[in-house]
Amino acid sequence: MSLELHFAVSQFLYKKAELCDNYDWDAYIDLYDEDSEYHIPQWIDDHNYVQDPNQGLSYIYYEDRSGLEDRVFRIRTGKAASATPLPRTQHNIHNVQVKTLEDGLIEAKVSWRTLYNRQGLEGCFYGRATYVLRPTEDSFRIRRQHSVLLNDKIDSVLDFYHV
Repeated sequence: MSLELHFAVSQFLYKKAELCDNYDWDAYIDLYDEDSEYHIPQWIDDHNYVQDPNQGLSYIYYEDRSGLEDRVFRIRTGKAASATPLPRTQHNIHNVQVKTLEDGLIEAKVSWRTLYNRQGLEGCFYGRATYVLRPTEDSFRIRRQHSVLLNDKIDSVLDFYHV
């Protein structure tokens, strides 16, 4: 893995965070391939979480980008009561580890933290994520996002914009 690749992947993930924080949903969704998978599994016990979304519960699971598109549509049209009003968020990405996979795709493992404020309540979600990225001519597209939430308690709505 080259320093240039690590830098490019890190910048891509920072941009994804910025787009989400700025509610730039069209650009945010465009980062995902149409058949990309989005998964936030639930914990089975203190050390094991659901590996297969078809065999256990997940906080969020979209088998392709249409799940994110539908969620954004409901937010934009006011049909998502749980997202009205939207929280202010600040996404932080750190501990970025990058490697090239045998098929030419890129795997990025990161730690993340999202601070949020909604209706006077502040909170934080945090965890680890693994992205599988497809290189494009000038950037990347997300093929898979697998985010593990490390919070023990979820005392707020949890949605894609928190991760």
